[in-house]
Amino acid sequence: MITIYPKLIHDALATVRYPGNGKNLVEAGMVADNLRIDGMKVSFSLIFDKPTDPFMKSMLKATETAIHTYVSPDVEVTISTESRQAARPEPGKMLPQVKNVIAVSSGKGGVGKSTVAANLAVALVRLGYKVGLLDADIFGPSVPKMFQVEDARPYAEQKDGRDLIVPIEKYGLKLLSIGFFVNPDQATLWRGGMASNALKQLVGDADWGDLDYFVIDTPPGTSDIHLTLLQTLAITGAVIVTTPQQVALADARKGIDMYRNDKVNVPILGLVENMAWFTPAELPENKYYIFGREGGKRLADELGVPLLGQIPLVQGICESGDAGQPVALDTNTLTGRAFLQLAAAVVRQVDRRNVEMPPTHIVEVKK
Repeated sequence: MITIYPKLIHDALATVRYPGNGKNLVEAGMVADNLRIDGMKVSFSLIFDKPTDPFMKSMLKATETAIHTYVSPDVEVTISTESRQAARPEPGKMLPQVKNVIAVSSGKGGVGKSTVAANLAVALVRLGYKVGLLDADIFGPSVPKMFQVEDARPYAEQKDGRDLIVPIEKYGLKLLSIGFFVNPDQATLWRGGMASNALKQLVGDADWGDLDYFVIDTPPGTSDIHLTLLQTLAITGAVIVTTPQQVALADARKGIDMYRNDKVNVPILGLVENMAWFTPAELPENKYYIFGREGGKRLADELGVPLLGQIPLVQGICESGDAGQPVALDTNTLTGRAFLQLAAAVVRQVDRRNVEMPPTHIVEVKK
């Protein structure tokens, strides 16, 4: 039986390179000062910058293999891990200073969900609330364009032992989007797990601070991203966006059903009928129902959910969004007033929901 001493272990660890910087474990300062040797039993810790280090599992395996190769295959190795950064809070506890989490959803794309989410958030600020807006559409982020902050690059600050992303601030609103971190001209080719992890970082590794409302612009439809949100955050309630046409209403039903599912149980705060009618600028009193009339209102009545607002189709909404100046900034316009009324309706429904219903719980995953 060989005699194991510390230099043998350190020499073996010096053969293992960390992919993040190309240095070996000893050079990188990743070997903790807690090496214990008891006959053929060896234990120590590896130190990683973050508890979510993507190379952690592979490095543990490579380290054990190196000791068995360069010291002895008979060594009983126990390797623990430490982190230089505090761990991300557990799901359900990521936003301790946020009072209400609002998911803005739609059953399908093209109904103006992002426009409604952005203007709702701005209108809430206009009402005097502290608000954050998270662009959770990982594959089609639109918030940077809608707020004209496409060149913004959030930085990280040390807080409570963690590196936290500092949200971009515009119009009194805190903003984060995956669009700040990827090339806007290239498609985001990520599998579901990568997208979900990116979303968790935008939620749990950011300094959102004290907020009255945390508005989430979710992707259209139902997907991995929605499930990740439901497993990560206790959502106060959902706002469903639709247009009056039948194909949009059919998908809106599915969106409502997702939140009302027995395993989810997220309250529906209400329905927003977007593009409810067309009003030309030169004829502000005229209404043309080009997508059908009051389909959203009928669906709300049918499903027993409040109709929070009807937003007209006005050219200025598109122009303002493209210019990075949401129409809710100007409450003297027809659409600005419509979004202010929508925000007030959402506040009333949230207050009512919080009085009449218990807090929402995250969706538990049972293995």
